[in-house]
Amino acid sequence: MEKSILRVLLVDDYTPWRVFVASMLQNQPKLGIVGEATDGLEAVQIAQQLQPDLVMLDIGLPKLNGLEAARRIRELCPLAKILVVSENRTRDIVEEALRAGAGGYVIKSFAAGELLSAIAAVLEGNRFISAHLTGPPTGDKEHEHTESPHRQNVEHHEIRFYANDAALVDDFASFLEPSAKKGHAVIVIATESHRNDILRRLQADGLDTSIAVQQKRYIGLDVADSHLSLIEQAIKAATEKGLHVAVG
Repeated sequence: MEKSILRVLLVDDYTPWRVFVASMLQNQPKLGIVGEATDGLEAVQIAQQLQPDLVMLDIGLPKLNGLEAARRIRELCPLAKILVVSENRTRDIVEEALRAGAGGYVIKSFAAGELLSAIAAVLEGNRFISAHLTGPPTGDKEHEHTESPHRQNVEHHEIRFYANDAALVDDFASFLEPSAKKGHAVIVIATESHRNDILRRLQADGLDTSIAVQQKRYIGLDVADSHLSLIEQAIKAATEKGLHVAVG
């Protein structure tokens, strides 16, 4: 590999996402992926060995989360630039990632339009924050419910489009995680493979999904046979226990 090519270490535990990023970078003659890691500890080890120019990493990594991995990589590879690419949109997490040494933060759902610009900015020593994170802070009000627990209304509807399964899974997990960690009920309507991937993502982020499933705070419904009556029954069962409900 020529010296003029900037060396990239790609860190993410979801294979389809790494394939997607690799496909984006293959047409960039000045960028080359020299290594891949699937967990935080492996990322630190490979970064120390390869001393890449750029490290792209997710937050929800197994063994060692992306924030701590970024801190260690910053110490071991002081010349490497770090770009976080995650579906986590929590303001505190974004700020913590920047304090940990990241030069940029990209939301995975918008990577198709932002990733290359973010890479260019970070490599030039500039900061890049995903456009959907640059507005005024909203706190946690998005996930606060002031209505009676028995009121079964929907806060709002959103339609989102995804370039691949990885973006869909990360977006669902990012949306559901705050409610699940607060002990609220979450209902996931998706294919079996997507439901399994969402569970794995929530587990990687520290949620004990086995208890949530056992206590019926995590309810999975198949998209092929999830009729309105089933959804209503699930919501009713949760709200009767005084739980708030997030449906994804």
